[in-house]
Amino acid sequence: MSENGLKYAFFLGCTTPVRVMQYEAATRKVAAKLGIELVDLPDFGCCGFPTEKVSHEAFLALAARNLAVAEEKGLDVCTMCTACAGALAKVVHELRDEKKRARINELLKGTGRQVKGTVRVYHISRVLFEKVGIEKLKAAVTKPMDMLKIAPHEGCHYTQPHEIFDGFDDPIRPKTLKALIEATGAKVVDYMNYRQCCGGDLLAVTEQTPGEMVHEKMENMKKAGADAMVLQCPFCDIMYDEFQRTVEEKFSAEYKIPVLFLPQLLGMAMGMGQKELGLNKNAVKTKALCEKAKVEK
Repeated sequence: MSENGLKYAFFLGCTTPVRVMQYEAATRKVAAKLGIELVDLPDFGCCGFPTEKVSHEAFLALAARNLAVAEEKGLDVCTMCTACAGALAKVVHELRDEKKRARINELLKGTGRQVKGTVRVYHISRVLFEKVGIEKLKAAVTKPMDMLKIAPHEGCHYTQPHEIFDGFDDPIRPKTLKALIEATGAKVVDYMNYRQCCGGDLLAVTEQTPGEMVHEKMENMKKAGADAMVLQCPFCDIMYDEFQRTVEEKFSAEYKIPVLFLPQLLGMAMGMGQKELGLNKNAVKTKALCEKAKVEK
């Protein structure tokens, strides 16, 4: 058990282990520093998010199987992906209905598992905000990031739909990510349309619309004077970090705005090095940012 009782089943999701391993690395490092124990459960599978539009029942069953895996260990779930957090929390919410839960358990019989409805689901940022707390985060800072101006991006599934998160944060004017960034000493910069979606859901259909959305957002961040963008979703990172070069070429623009995961920024403030936090694996080069923040290699 962790020093302060913070122990969770660690749900990696599908995208992070394949596309943004640095997010996982930084999360594990920061969690260990703060006394959060993240338990790996090999039986976890897809959260079900991609199937919801095809079959709602299949979506419920896929997510419920994961919840049952965590229940067997007596652990709540912690995930780094806002889509996974939203999908799993939505199913927790829906399966409070006993008839619906009974139907899903019928479907799960073949897996040898049953869901009881005892597990809660948390995004890592919520664990940091609610369970660790801003004051403890501030106390862990050894290298304040007060030289940096940071543009935040929550992601669509972080606080919405509001009812599935039991009232966590404000879905219209969310404050928790900003507070977590400010705990490092960095300044949060406001920019036009900062709540706008990354457009990732549209990428499989067309690059045009999401490209325009990313272009608009990057332009607004650049005008606001942001040194970097901080987010908390692997697919949002794909859109703003990996896709940034494509958008620059398409719109004859130049941003070169580094895109960090929140745990990377927190790790920087805790005195961790670039390789330790996987900053060398970010698509947009972080060298100049690390030099400005005096982050060791």
